[in-house]
Amino acid sequence: MNSIRIYKTTTTLLIAYQEQYYTVIAGWNEFVNREGLYQRVVEDLKGLSPVEKSVAEKILATSLQPPIGSQEVWAAGVTYYRSRTARMEESEVSGGATFYDKVYVAERPELFFKATPHRVAGHGQTVYIREDSSWDVPEPELTLFISSKGTIEGYTIGNDMSSRSIEGENPLYLPQAKVYEKCAGLGPCLMVPDKPVPPDTIIRMAIYRNNEVQYSDSVPISQMKRSHQELVDFLYRGCAFPDGCFLMTGTCLVPDNSFTLQDNDRVEISIDHIGQLVNEVQTYRL
Repeated sequence: MNSIRIYKTTTTLLIAYQEQYYTVIAGWNEFVNREGLYQRVVEDLKGLSPVEKSVAEKILATSLQPPIGSQEVWAAGVTYYRSRTARMEESEVSGGATFYDKVYVAERPELFFKATPHRVAGHGQTVYIREDSSWDVPEPELTLFISSKGTIEGYTIGNDMSSRSIEGENPLYLPQAKVYEKCAGLGPCLMVPDKPVPPDTIIRMAIYRNNEVQYSDSVPISQMKRSHQELVDFLYRGCAFPDGCFLMTGTCLVPDNSFTLQDNDRVEISIDHIGQLVNEVQTYRL
């Protein structure tokens, strides 16, 4: 699989292709929201001179931003069996467990709005947990970039931060459990391949506290019950996305029920072919 990595920075778009780096001055939305994006970017790079690796590394170290413009971020839930089980466990008290069991086998997937761009943290930035929540976890997810035409054009790493205590209290509280300041991480880049990512692609997550591992696990995306295109098709049935959108595809890497995030924890998520997304955790307080 050949691929291109597009990094958004404060000054330019930095493109990594065939072990070379290129800078492109272009608006994010217009550059990425194109059908056949891989081939279009290859054409864009023709005639451009690469920049020195040291220059590219300095740009990435000092001005990297989340790979998002004006796009919305959506998410899919209960797409892995372990996620179904975890959601049922957290909802036992409220009696909502049966809803997660039903949606796992239903024709229609669970899709929900996750974040606007200003609520997204990039690589090396801070994600938040809610002050009024007692049980919080990160959820590592392969995230699709979908064009305005409904075509899957690229992938990034997503961190779907979740308040399990709030969602578990009542399924109707899902928006509060999922949508708040810096409730999502995306990055470090938009990976654009010449063909879909393979099913043996591995998602890995480790959580550190005082530099000691609190949780570590991995899973191949082949364990997903639903296909990526199936999720996209349902999302685009009732919504138009003029600049494209991002869709987190669910997770099955779920820490034990005894674990909850704390201030200064560090979440490291890596996905084959894309890279690594690292976020520090803090409690959001007004």
